Amino acid sequence: MNKLLELLRKIDVNTLAGPILIMLVLSMMVLPLPPLVLDIFFTFNIAISIIVLMVGVNTREPLEFSSFPTLLLVTTLLRLSLNVASSRIILLEGHTGADAAGAVIESFAHFLIGDNITIGIVVFVILTIINFVVITKGAGRIAEVSARFTLDAMPGKQMAIDADLNAGLIGEDEARRRRGKIAEEANFFGSMDGASKFVRGDAVAGILIMVINIVGGLIIGVVQHDLDVATAAETYTLLTIGDGLVAQIPALIISTAAGMVVARVGTEKGISEQLAGQLFANPTVLYLTAGVIGLLGMIPNMPHLAFLLIAGILAGTARWLEKAEQQKTVAAAAPPAGEQPPPAVLEQPLAEVGWKDVQPVDALGLEVGYRLIPLVDRDQDGELLRRIRGIRKKMAQELGFLVPPVHIRDNLEIRPNAYRILLKGVEIGQGEAYIGQFLAINPGQVSGELQGMPTTDPAFGLPAIWIDAAKRDEAQNLGYTVVDASTVVATHLSNLLQTHAAELLGREEVQALIEHVAKEAPKLIEDLVPKVVAIGTLQKVLQQLLLDGIHLRDFRTIIETLADHVGITPDIDDLTSAVRTALSRAIVQQLFPGEQELPLMTLEPQLENILMQAVNSKAGGGLEPGLAENLLSNAAHQTEHVENQGYNPVLLTPPGLRPLLARFLRRALPQLRVISHNEIPDSKSIRIIAVIGGSKG
Repeated sequence: MNKLLELLRKIDVNTLAGPILIMLVLSMMVLPLPPLVLDIFFTFNIAISIIVLMVGVNTREPLEFSSFPTLLLVTTLLRLSLNVASSRIILLEGHTGADAAGAVIESFAHFLIGDNITIGIVVFVILTIINFVVITKGAGRIAEVSARFTLDAMPGKQMAIDADLNAGLIGEDEARRRRGKIAEEANFFGSMDGASKFVRGDAVAGILIMVINIVGGLIIGVVQHDLDVATAAETYTLLTIGDGLVAQIPALIISTAAGMVVARVGTEKGISEQLAGQLFANPTVLYLTAGVIGLLGMIPNMPHLAFLLIAGILAGTARWLEKAEQQKTVAAAAPPAGEQPPPAVLEQPLAEVGWKDVQPVDALGLEVGYRLIPLVDRDQDGELLRRIRGIRKKMAQELGFLVPPVHIRDNLEIRPNAYRILLKGVEIGQGEAYIGQFLAINPGQVSGELQGMPTTDPAFGLPAIWIDAAKRDEAQNLGYTVVDASTVVATHLSNLLQTHAAELLGREEVQALIEHVAKEAPKLIEDLVPKVVAIGTLQKVLQQLLLDGIHLRDFRTIIETLADHVGITPDIDDLTSAVRTALSRAIVQQLFPGEQELPLMTLEPQLENILMQAVNSKAGGGLEPGLAENLLSNAAHQTEHVENQGYNPVLLTPPGLRPLLARFLRRALPQLRVISHNEIPDSKSIRIIAVIGGSKG
């Protein structure tokens, strides 16, 4: 007995609820039920339908009610089971009177249709037609179209998620959650499209069951129970109509809930809030409606009381809304309680000029026009603030040091929708963004044109169009990558921070990095910095690594390598080359993750010899103008060729040439990375996929 109780405690009630309900529903089809039990189940069916309707009304987005397709099947099966069970009782006991099938059926029959059987049949057929032709058909069509458009929009939504992930606006977990949500939306609307067929089939079955029960009851009453035709027709028709109404009213309620769920337009408000905020928010609309209704009410032979009453209610509501809006405006303009107005200018003491009047230059700054202020206003829950925090976090994880904070301010001297990104007070990027609109970026493979404001993506220079929010789904279906205004600014900022990472690493940031590492390896820092490796030397080497796109996460290896070589040579290029050699595995892993054979570009031997002579000459490694132009032209041609093959363009050079070529090619071809032979680990093999010569080929 104790083991049985222990087993029962371990059983999850929620897990068993579903199977038990399904078994009860199926058992009702084959087991006879007494009228009292049938009344309980009919009442339970009505209660379930009302619960479903209330949940549907308060659902803010369809996925909040993702179990709805399954619930439609269960409720449909429950109604059909009740129809089978009640039909059995009606045909077996209908001759005994109107209460043979229970009090619920009798009450619905008498209350809704009275003593007129014809009216009952008409009401039942009308309810069935409304459910079958209007609500269920419309909800099914909406679900079908939504499923198709959701599937068509999936590639564009996935690209938008990847763009946010690459820009550091979201993390892996958030990206995974958003991708799962997109898949769930497609599955939900597809399931709703199929589940609506349950309700339509239920409506057809209700009509057939009604006909079968009336005809079958008439035959059974007359033949088996010796009732006259009129009595049998009245009794069995009354019971059948009552049974049909008890089943069809919950079906109509659930169909209405299904229509509300699939017809929702994405918003954070419930249906009640939407209706109140959109239908009755404009006093002018209510005044006009009240005037029209009032004029109609004055026409002779019109029901004056009804029309004039409604017109008065609408006019009173409009006046109340006007007063509420005026009170809000006055409250917003009034100064806060307890705040005193500023003293007159002549009464204020003359302040002396001090060092506080000297404003330091911010390392990073973002200036926005006045129309973009809501993006960066904490009081208005500015989305851009969260995105900038995400960018700094992602850069800290990738680069290995903490990027300075971004100081944001409004600037009335720039255009209202413009923004500027500043580095140490100097503009390094600018663009425009429009709140409430979306930027549709053409990745090169769109299937149609969009109407909007043509522009260029400020981050990557791709052709783009500013579109209204209503065209967002259309743009995604055509293959555009669609992002909002805050994402545009955040992506542009992230791209510029990556490009200027070396300039962001000042002495203060290096010192903060050293102090952070000292917490985990205090002896290493105490022995080497600044006793062996000076802060200035360390900063310059770290900046060179950042210029080459190498992260600083392996700070121990960088410090130890510098300590071994700083006594041999003070040259920053030589020290950087030594550090790069020590970080060779990390560099190759960053450029070719998971690859054993490295696809590389190389220099033509003759060009390599010429460049080596230029490096070793007393002129300091300068290149002859004609040679430099041809080298740059051929490198650009080969880089494009390698990228078109799907490879990451990486140039392999001798160690002595790498610093010169890296500086020379960095500005014109930032995507081309330059590594030396010393930076190839012994465990990796190489494959030459392109050769750069002295002239374009």
